[in-house]
Amino acid sequence: MKTFCVIPAYNEAKNIATVVSQVKPLLDQVVVVDDDSADRTYELAKASGAVALRHLINRGQGAALRTGTAYCLNQGAEIIVHFDADGQFLAQDLKKVLAPLLAGEAAVVFGSRFLNQGGPDMPWLKKYLIMPLARQVNKIFFNINLTDPQSGFRALTARAAETISWRQDRMAHCSEIMFAVKKNNFKVKEVPIQVVYHSFGQSFADGLKILKDLFIAWLSS
Repeated sequence: MKTFCVIPAYNEAKNIATVVSQVKPLLDQVVVVDDDSADRTYELAKASGAVALRHLINRGQGAALRTGTAYCLNQGAEIIVHFDADGQFLAQDLKKVLAPLLAGEAAVVFGSRFLNQGGPDMPWLKKYLIMPLARQVNKIFFNINLTDPQSGFRALTARAAETISWRQDRMAHCSEIMFAVKKNNFKVKEVPIQVVYHSFGQSFADGLKILKDLFIAWLSS
């Protein structure tokens, strides 16, 4: 099946060439969406053999994923993978994420950091407060019962990608995508993935912003 990978990127000049080189041999095409970076992310992605798209203003990761997903569908992709640009995801986990789609066992697959023994290596506050709270918000307000409430490593069939839509441009798009998948009754599977943290991502304040965006998304749904 024709498999494309969308990598949203913002100021990832130090990582993007390595990420593209690791992912590219495993898929049919890699699409990097540069979200108005101030560095050489776009040029380096293009030089690494990826299709490079560029936003003229910084719109957020959710918006970059929309741009990349639409491009992949227009190019005839049968499976679309969403993958991060910061080097935290492992290319070797692509096989696990793709397997249920290739076998026809699911239409959408989410990678989960929490299915690995011991769970992800992240700050205590984020692991034991922000993430469990986000998981409960997903469950109570969106009827989503997945182990990883903010999974950015996912794969979708073309039909699923064409059907679902999300409006959140920033980090809350993760839960909105899950909600759209649930709402459209697509068969879902979670698989364990490993995340190698070079930094610990969102602060507690950022976590509260995600929760605020989720409540706004719920009120407008």
